[in-house]
Amino acid sequence: MRTAFIGRSFSVIERIGLLTILVATLLIGYHEVRRMIESGQANVSDLLLLFMYVEVISMVEVYWSAGKLPVRMPLYIAMVALARHMLIEQGVPALDLLGTALAILLLAVSVVVVRYGHLKLPYRDAIDERHLS
Repeated sequence: MRTAFIGRSFSVIERIGLLTILVATLLIGYHEVRRMIESGQANVSDLLLLFMYVEVISMVEVYWSAGKLPVRMPLYIAMVALARHMLIEQGVPALDLLGTALAILLLAVSVVVVRYGHLKLPYRDAIDERHLS
């Protein structure tokens, strides 16, 4: 009884957290779009920022419906964030740009490795689900 109550409490807290993230993301996305409309211009950096917001919304949706989060999604967001950082920063030494580009490459390789691992070495429950269907 007590364990079930604790489990439900964590589930409620998790849902509240997800809703908070979703509402905050929608609000800052709305403000960003409004700023672009008021200024009458948008650049690639703004679009990458909006793309990151969409990815966060997608992460919330996946976590809400599946109860787990693919590792790839935060990796995608990190790659876009680093690309945006490269676009925004002016006068950055070439070595810093190279380091950021290598970080993006490392994240991309990580995505490939994780994806390959999920295909070739699936989790035990994924194997069981395939045999049941």
